[in-house]
Amino acid sequence: MMTNRSKTLYVGVTNNLERRVFEHRNKLVEGFTKKYNMTRLVYFEETSDVYTAIAREKQIKGWLRIKKLALINSANPEWKNLNLSYFKNASLDSSHPSGAQNDNRSNPCRL
Repeated sequence: MMTNRSKTLYVGVTNNLERRVFEHRNKLVEGFTKKYNMTRLVYFEETSDVYTAIAREKQIKGWLRIKKLALINSANPEWKNLNLSYFKNASLDSSHPSGAQNDNRSNPCRL
């Protein structure tokens, strides 16, 4: 999930989180994220199955905003900009704010 200074939320799925965040931060993608200046990664999950990722994306998009906020707050209560820590640290473990892990799977899907 990405956000902006106003805490507008964006939920999406990708097989390359670093590239996708770069695209959003640099406004290379037309649409919602460019219009609303989505530059901060505040939550993500990882799975090796694209169908599971898409199903989870749809599930979260169907939630009320309050439930999305609770999910972010449970993993990242300070709403830290995870793209700063994530991309500097290629080897994540379970202590990562959003609980993501890098277990060297090829092309994991991230939500």
